[in-house]
Amino acid sequence: MHGSYALSRWLFLRLLGVVYLIAFLSLWVQIHGLVGADGILPVGAFLERVHDALGIGAFRQAPTLLWLGSSDLTLDVLCGLGVALSGALIAGLAPIPTLLGLWAVYLSLSVGGQTFLSFQWDTLLLETGFSALVVAPVGWRPRAPTASPPPSRAGLWLVWLLLVKLMVLSGAVKLLSLDQTWWRLTALDFHFWTQPLPTPLAWYAAQLPAWLKKLSILLTYILEIVLPFFVFAGPRGRRAVAVGTAFLMLMIGWTGNYGFFNLLTLVLCLPLVDDAVWRRLVPSLRASRPSPPPSRPPLPFVGRTRIVLVALWLGVSALVSVRELARTLPTGTGGPLAALQKGVEASLLDWSGPTVLAWIAPFRTINGYGLFRSMTTERPEIVVEGSRDGVHWQPYELPWKPGDPARRPRFVTPHMPRLDWQMWFAALSPRGAEPWLAGLMRGLLEGSPEVLDLFATDPFPGAPPRYVRLFYYRYRFTTPAEHHATGAWWHRELVGPLTGPASLDALSFRRHQP
Repeated sequence: MHGSYALSRWLFLRLLGVVYLIAFLSLWVQIHGLVGADGILPVGAFLERVHDALGIGAFRQAPTLLWLGSSDLTLDVLCGLGVALSGALIAGLAPIPTLLGLWAVYLSLSVGGQTFLSFQWDTLLLETGFSALVVAPVGWRPRAPTASPPPSRAGLWLVWLLLVKLMVLSGAVKLLSLDQTWWRLTALDFHFWTQPLPTPLAWYAAQLPAWLKKLSILLTYILEIVLPFFVFAGPRGRRAVAVGTAFLMLMIGWTGNYGFFNLLTLVLCLPLVDDAVWRRLVPSLRASRPSPPPSRPPLPFVGRTRIVLVALWLGVSALVSVRELARTLPTGTGGPLAALQKGVEASLLDWSGPTVLAWIAPFRTINGYGLFRSMTTERPEIVVEGSRDGVHWQPYELPWKPGDPARRPRFVTPHMPRLDWQMWFAALSPRGAEPWLAGLMRGLLEGSPEVLDLFATDPFPGAPPRYVRLFYYRYRFTTPAEHHATGAWWHRELVGPLTGPASLDALSFRRHQP
């Protein structure tokens, strides 16, 4: 019984369908404002630029069904198709064709979504969905969990090692980056209030004693770097990996909003748990018969294809992981680290870059990961303001990111508010965000309903403002004394203007030094 994973596969595929469903629904309600015809970064204009620059190579470098049409209706059709396919996977209908369809549709939207679909959990969903092909049962109609032949061991190992890669890279890059907050165990002194979208519990977590925060970081290193290798320690070791990873994801989810990332990682833990555990937890499953033994005739086409996919994934994933670790090493360091970085780039990356990695990168299906490799120690925020006369200014409030200091942080998981998230990155590096910040300002000046739908409030109902501008602030959580005295959750200080007043006639970034 310890060697059976049929029930785990059944749960894994159906809950993966739930994650896909959440991802598509979350994107659907905001996609017009992000990349629609009247959105911030219209996908049609983006594809035109790609084609002008790359010619016929554009179709490989930007693999998306949106080449067939990039209207708002096409975006709706793709999102609707994704929802329908998610329902089919949840129901167990034709899992292999359904998984291929989900991967193709989400890849298409990820490419067309540009910077707004560039998060690590977007690529993790694509990699997980594609990896699920090697464990999915062959067939068209739904079956009981034990009615199909069991998943192949090679396929299970691929899914297990995907979780290992995610966790180990996420832990290793924290140390290899040489970020002193991670080495000195002070990262959590900043994380709770500098992360993109804190929850209400993050304010309370920020008040925890320093020793407990340091202990939590040590535990994180164990859970991310050490524990994942217990997948090689048999069923009990794999159960420990599942429990430890689930605990870490729940703790992260209690204090921060990370879209569907936590849920997706929890789903990746399911294949680690053998059927014996599920039968103990759910008594009604004890009477179900084990999966029929696999047949031993020559491998059919599907079986051979799966073995090839597993072999390719393992090889390319190793290259990607080494590259991710090498890129994390700070540039300009001397000694062994610099020698290691140069050696990797010369012997591995120079060989794989123009061949395997460069060819497979546009498909976003074998990826490196590195969550929070460098801890932010300040919280700059961009506040968007509008005015009709250039004298009296009103702020545009986004629904989830910090704005009004009196507004309490909220839970939004598993929804992924992509503009709120990108505003956090833009505040850290506004020059890199100029193209879409200009598109955001243009959308507000034009009064685009699709762009306005991304905001919690419209301070100019009836007619858009004549001017918009971007202001820089620094935020931090209030102390308990400040919170008790004022009721505010945030304290903010004005830094200065990021842009001067911009109008439609002359939309430009007149940058000021904050």
